[in-house]
Amino acid sequence: MSHAGRMNFTLAAVVAVCALCGGRAYAQAQAPNSQPNPYQTIDNFFQLPEGRKIGSTVSVDVDRDGSSIWVFERCGASSCLGSSLAPILKFDRSGRVVKSFGAGMFVYPHGIYTDRDGNVWVTDGRAATAQEVEKFPAANGKGHQVFKISPEGKVLLTLGKAGVAGDGPSTFNQPSDVVVAPSGDIFVADGHGGNSNARILKFTKDGKFIKTWGKKGTGHGEFDTPHNLAFDSRGRLFVADRGNSRIQIFDQDGTFLEEWKQFGRPSGIFIDKNDILYSADHQSDEKTNPGWRKGIRIGSVKDGKVTAFILDPDPNGSQEGVAADATGNVFGSLTGGMALKRYVKKQGTQ
Repeated sequence: MSHAGRMNFTLAAVVAVCALCGGRAYAQAQAPNSQPNPYQTIDNFFQLPEGRKIGSTVSVDVDRDGSSIWVFERCGASSCLGSSLAPILKFDRSGRVVKSFGAGMFVYPHGIYTDRDGNVWVTDGRAATAQEVEKFPAANGKGHQVFKISPEGKVLLTLGKAGVAGDGPSTFNQPSDVVVAPSGDIFVADGHGGNSNARILKFTKDGKFIKTWGKKGTGHGEFDTPHNLAFDSRGRLFVADRGNSRIQIFDQDGTFLEEWKQFGRPSGIFIDKNDILYSADHQSDEKTNPGWRKGIRIGSVKDGKVTAFILDPDPNGSQEGVAADATGNVFGSLTGGMALKRYVKKQGTQ
């Protein structure tokens, strides 16, 4: 074969591979941090009651109305130990608190998800230590659980055993997030690094255990801190496998489909009704994920291409949670920085 023939053959092969992977080969070859930022940061959008401040906030979500924002924060501090504040807050489209509940229920607020009926699902990420219980006796027997709560604050369903860490079908060890499929099946990301679990659990809508998959590791279907969950319009389950700096994608039976690394080191992921994926990266640096910067990466799940990158000018502005409302405004929640931020499109951008 001539040199020109070999070149044409090679080019054809590359094109064929890219066609088979739906453009993902190109998407994963994108240079980190190279996408434009069409957003501007809006500080002080969220208005808290007099005398109250926002605490560490791992995750946020959008209400079924498409504009209100639900927040699960740590009682104005780094945990809810000893606090009488309500950590579940609903903000209207103007940033005012219109609902709050959950006081005294949680140790370590973590994941939050709102379903199509308006119910709020949350995970209590750990139990109190013996020393903490000695100082805060009311914390005894709480933590390591998942709750389904009505929009008015009534507990409708509880998963896990209060205050008990385990790896069986009825116990969790540091559950990070929860999401509900259109069928009503419940999926829990169980584990937060260290000696906790590293798995996904699936339950019926009534809370009956169906199956679990995953273990600590770097292979397909293995996890290192499965931190957040989201579904796309095709019903695929996206897992923010933070410790492995990737998103893993599964069908609802736990079959591995593919992994994406072009969205950074994801702590929070959110997929809107148009299949736009928002990924919050608050850990990337030269040690954990060389070449990548912290921020929010935005792209389509249809081709995996990252099209925008919000790099917050605030040095403490790296988000752990992310969501977007029906009009495209983006919301980021900070843990270490203890703040909530709103990002809106700059004038002249689409």
